[in-house]
Amino acid sequence: MEHMAAKPHPAGSAGAKAVADYAVGLMKDWGLDARVEMFEALLPYPTYRALEMTAPVRFRAQLSEPPVPGDDDSGDAGQFPPFNAYSASGDVTAPLVYVNFGLPADYEFLKQQNIEVKGKIVIARYGRAWRGVKVKLAEENGALACLLYSDPHEDGYFQDDVYPKGPMRPARGVQRGSILDITLFPGDPLAKRFSLADAPTIAKIPVLPISYSDAKPLLESLGGQVAPEAWRGALPVSYHMGPGPATVRVKLDFDWTNKPLRDVVVTIPGSVYKDQWILYGNHHDAWVNGASDPGSGASALLETARTLAVLRKQGWQPKRTIVLALWDGEEFGLTGSTEWVEKHQEELEHKAAVYLNSDSNGRGEIGVNGSHTLSMFVNEVLRDVAKPQGTGALVASKSDFHSGALGAGSDYVAFLDHAGIASLNLGFGSADSGVYHSSYDTVDWYRRFSDGQFVYGRALAQVMTTALLRLSDAPVLPFEFHRLARTIRGYLDEIEKSSAGPVDLRDVHAQLARLNAASRSYEEDLAAAMRRPMGSERCLKVNEVLMRAESALLLPDGLPRREWYRHQIYAPGVYTGYAAKTLPGVREAVEGQHWEEANQQARRLAQVLKAMADRIEDAAKLLRQAGG
Repeated sequence: MEHMAAKPHPAGSAGAKAVADYAVGLMKDWGLDARVEMFEALLPYPTYRALEMTAPVRFRAQLSEPPVPGDDDSGDAGQFPPFNAYSASGDVTAPLVYVNFGLPADYEFLKQQNIEVKGKIVIARYGRAWRGVKVKLAEENGALACLLYSDPHEDGYFQDDVYPKGPMRPARGVQRGSILDITLFPGDPLAKRFSLADAPTIAKIPVLPISYSDAKPLLESLGGQVAPEAWRGALPVSYHMGPGPATVRVKLDFDWTNKPLRDVVVTIPGSVYKDQWILYGNHHDAWVNGASDPGSGASALLETARTLAVLRKQGWQPKRTIVLALWDGEEFGLTGSTEWVEKHQEELEHKAAVYLNSDSNGRGEIGVNGSHTLSMFVNEVLRDVAKPQGTGALVASKSDFHSGALGAGSDYVAFLDHAGIASLNLGFGSADSGVYHSSYDTVDWYRRFSDGQFVYGRALAQVMTTALLRLSDAPVLPFEFHRLARTIRGYLDEIEKSSAGPVDLRDVHAQLARLNAASRSYEEDLAAAMRRPMGSERCLKVNEVLMRAESALLLPDGLPRREWYRHQIYAPGVYTGYAAKTLPGVREAVEGQHWEEANQQARRLAQVLKAMADRIEDAAKLLRQAGG
């Protein structure tokens, strides 16, 4: 972590190359087959940023983060200035409107109050939803530009002392971040042969993140109605909604050029099933120094790699091939991992069994989200790894740890949602720390306010190493389908309770019942088969079916209006971004009261459930043959 986070290393920069080369050098020294795989993608860097209030008083925003005394890295040369990646270039002057968190209910409230957003510049506070959703809604409501700021109520002195006294964001701290519309598709926005002008994932309005120090003069100059209590942050101002009299000018420009991406990829060949892959990735690029995001997770992956290298020198060889990766360009929009998956998609469809992902890691509870076919497996892993602090295992032996669904927060997206590879995202603590995506995400901050003794980093390496060993060496891949069926039934119950419209889900229920029966039969046949010797050839055939089970939940033409997302059980929500929408085709149609589409999507959901049941039945049949 100290080496990787010593200097800024955003994607496409010399710093990112240095980190990639460092990781490759380490792993080669350990005797691993490590290489850099190169890509190019549109990675716009800011060339001009200005924000000023022209009325009722003049004010020019600082748009910078000063160094913190005692933390030399907070003032490192070469830092990215605060910006939102894939904002439009532009020069806009207009009255300001405060839109709270900038979510659908906020805009609906403004309409009820006859407060016009069209033709204005909006200011929204970070929180409650992914930043790209706030920009999308600002565009859809006719705003000319969007300012995003961190209010101290969510991300500052209201929560705790600010850095360097405490862990929270100081007054001039800014949350950088991409606003690429990854709910349509992640990765290079021009990769689908779009021009810059018509690329659908690039914002059409200028967008700029600012500190609460820069936001305060703008908010205290707003007039109009006083905002309702739920809209008020923790700044010492009366929160008004406007529009005006505060009038602001936003001027931004970027170098719209392609830049290199360097994915670090390590392969440990399997001794028996070399064409069955278990993959584990974390990203290595950071907005600035990135000790927490991503250094905490990247260093745990390197420790996992070192551990596997030691085992190999002691004579161990995995039965399945293990692929480790440090992705580049995650911060810009999951770019390095998406480009890699799309390049290798045909090979992955035939060889990839499971993808494990981590990102930021720190002090706190273990969090797990992912494919519910792996829920039982991850339960068993967590039962066998000790808590970083205290006594006992991460999960009690008789407890039932519930993993959540995956949205679009990290590099698992292309693996799960596009390629249909069963995936898990694991980590301790929370990425949303008080210095998230700022120049204060340094080793000094991490040592003082997160995992200072690196016990959670060690625990993550233990979890991942244990998972990789079991996945690579298991005679039969440890998928379990009953919990998937039970979870989908819960999702259906949610939709039926929330829908008063004419949605016919009878076929979905019928196919779900069949999936449930197939799951129980499979478990019985697996238990019987494991009591008898199973040859490697028979295991190979069973596992080839199991590896493709998750992809049964894909449809080639994807979800409505976003065909890149092909998984019919999990997807990021159009208006939630990072947060998952489960059974997304049906759920979002119901939420929008598009009843014809909801019924069409229900038929498509039944189709993939039938395909999944077919594959489970095929696996069970092979097991019965093995038993005979």
